[in-house]
Formats: sequence, structure tokens, C-alpha cells
Amino acid sequence: MEKEIIELEQIFKILGNKQRLTILELLRERSYTVSEIITLLNMEQSAVSHQLKILREAELVKTQRHGREIVYCLSDSHILILLDNALKHVTHVFNHNN
Repeated sequence: MEKEIIELEQIFKILGNKQRLTILELLRERSYTVSEIITLLNMEQSAVSHQLKILREAELVKTQRHGREIVYCLSDSHILILLDNALKHVTHVFNHNN
């Protein structure tokens, strides 16, 4: 179980970044190229590439080649379940405290 806890810790560290969470939420809709992500999020190319590299290394996103373009998408639905549950928790806590 120790190994799983360490891996969970790493995933939560990765998810503890606003830019990465924003990219994951964007990829919830559909696949995007780096250029599209840059435009939609109004971020620098280097920042987007850096965050995508971290997400790719954690196997949260994957790439597909479409001609000369690289398209990013979520690796699987597990990350969506995790994000959905975290959002439900935040909404629940926020609504209870108001």
C-alpha cells in the first residue's frame, strides 16, 4: 500500500496546479492542439508545453499525431472521475459553509 500512497501523492501534487487543472478541464471537452490550448487559455507556448509535458509524463494526457500536428487528449476517464468527485466535494463544502 505504501507504493500506492506515494503514487497518489504524486498525482495530487500534479493536480495541485491551476494551469494543469485548467488544461485538464479544457481537454474534458475534446482533444486540442498545443496552438489551440495556447489561444484558448491565453498562456505562453513554453508554459503550455511545460504543463503538458508534466501531464503526459504522469500519463494523465496522451498525444495523437494528425498530419503535422500533435493533438492532446485525456488518457482515460479515470481522471474525469477524480476531478468530478473533487469538484463535488468543493461544491458540497462551499454550499455547507454559506
